[in-house]
Amino acid sequence: MQTFTPQKILVLGGSGFVGRHVCSRLSLQHHQVTVPTRRLPARHIQMMPGVSVVQTDVHDAQQLQALVHGHDVVINLIAILHGTEEEFNQAHVTLPANLARACQAEHVTRLIHISALGADVHGPSMYQRSKARGELALLAAAAKAPLALTLLRPSVIFGKDDQFINLFAKLQKVFPIMPLAGAHTRFQPVWVHDVAQAIVHCVNTPSTEGHLFELCGPDIMTLAELVQLAGHWVGKERAVIPLPYAIGWLQALLMEFAPGPTLMSRDNLDSMKVNNIASPDALGLPALGIAESKSIKRLFVPGH
Repeated sequence: MQTFTPQKILVLGGSGFVGRHVCSRLSLQHHQVTVPTRRLPARHIQMMPGVSVVQTDVHDAQQLQALVHGHDVVINLIAILHGTEEEFNQAHVTLPANLARACQAEHVTRLIHISALGADVHGPSMYQRSKARGELALLAAAAKAPLALTLLRPSVIFGKDDQFINLFAKLQKVFPIMPLAGAHTRFQPVWVHDVAQAIVHCVNTPSTEGHLFELCGPDIMTLAELVQLAGHWVGKERAVIPLPYAIGWLQALLMEFAPGPTLMSRDNLDSMKVNNIASPDALGLPALGIAESKSIKRLFVPGH
């Protein structure tokens, strides 16, 4: 049985979809894990052995530095999918920059940052551009002072409790057809357990320092195919009607102002102007100890 040296690990975003899986794996390896949250309680992770939940505001630079103190490794999973330019900048650029400064001030030299596939300073969406600027801020910090940085860029992440497949599954339970913007955009979905395993592998493997990895699964599918898969999963597969960009833009605008959580925004639609698939020469899951990544078809379609 492989053994690991227990470390003190700070996981920003540890109470989220991916973070819960990361914390669970770190707990099983007997690491001491700290998870900050704005609101208590967070019972789904508080019950894990070795996991401590603290109430704090990570966007406050002083509180963030105090939080970083005494840890061996910091993992940053914080991200938003919807927002204004200012909100994207705060979550994806200012926070990573403040985090790098906090690590340097507290002599924490190991930082694992989860970015996003498609991060590009010239990308079509605010999300993609802010993710890229966050990477650049961290790389600049790492170049000036000792900071062993690993960047991970996952594609869209799926799992039984995700907000992706489940969203389209729920919509097909309600609507007789699925008018869909960005229907032909290609994605390479990656399983949440594979992402969590990749992150934990980076914690335990110093040779991953200074590298960028793209986390993608084995299947390349269009958004329309993924929506059909979601419908098949719940036995409510609906006809997908691709929308031209202009109509999709209006649909996204209406969804932004609809009551409840935003399902689709104009910025999401802009992100889908480019395919979300791995670069040909990128380091991927095999370089992180995952020889065979999980197929989304096998997880959601019986018999695959």
